[in-house]
Amino acid sequence: MSWQKGISHLGRFDEQIPLATHTTLSIGGPARWFFRPAGETELAEALKLIPVETAILPLGRGSNLLVPDQGFNGIVIDFGEMNSISTNDTELRADVGARMGKIAQHCATQGLSGLEFMATVPGDLGGGIAMNAGAFGQQVSDTLLSIRLLHRNSKVETLLREQLQMEYRHTTLPAGALVVSARFELQHDDVEDIRTRMREMRRQRGSTQPLSLPNCGSVFKNPPGDHAARLIEAAGLKGLKIGNARISSTHANFIVNEGKASSRDVLALITTAREAVEKQFGIRLEPEVRILGGEA
Repeated sequence: MSWQKGISHLGRFDEQIPLATHTTLSIGGPARWFFRPAGETELAEALKLIPVETAILPLGRGSNLLVPDQGFNGIVIDFGEMNSISTNDTELRADVGARMGKIAQHCATQGLSGLEFMATVPGDLGGGIAMNAGAFGQQVSDTLLSIRLLHRNSKVETLLREQLQMEYRHTTLPAGALVVSARFELQHDDVEDIRTRMREMRRQRGSTQPLSLPNCGSVFKNPPGDHAARLIEAAGLKGLKIGNARISSTHANFIVNEGKASSRDVLALITTAREAVEKQFGIRLEPEVRILGGEA
């Protein structure tokens, strides 16, 4: 029995699935294989079957990802079925596929503060942990206690926050390991106060970001003491269009897809912005978006 047939019994399994339909930028060619495990047990069994030479791409909503036009010659693992959220006093536990927006709502209902910013992040917990996501003065590492991992050999490992070398928009994860869940330590607070903060965060996000068009979120990390959006705008690039991709006229650190943009269009804008900012200000911007297959 082939490994593909073997894992088809452990969840949803497909071939040649266009990744443009699985990323918030709506860009990307097909994945050779696409697998949505029914749960952690099924994922562990699948990892035993997938050949070690087959590349694995863990995927949530694809909100911080640029996929090449030619696609991904490996297996995409979609964690959509692994989405449970639970609390015990001030401790929250969530699976890798839980939407960060739903985690924020769950915390508000329970009167737990510390993850309000997740109400404004369009992604799943796994991606949030991998990039130490944050906004409005909060970030994942502030309240994270530990993560649970599955290695390619199906070995389970728990790592504490202190072992992850978490920095601004970066978490050091063991090569090839997949995050399957995480634990957070939060604080009791008034339910309405938490909801008020979340509403204000959403209001600010909606008024300053181009949410009506497909985008991948912030393209570049903010350099120390400055903002990537300010530098790009100061370089005269706000509104620049290449192909069907554009540096947003609303927020210069966003690139939007105005209709069937290609990965090549987006990469051209990223390269143009980096070169212009470095030439004019001596600052080399570092991408926040994950560019599958290499850097711009």
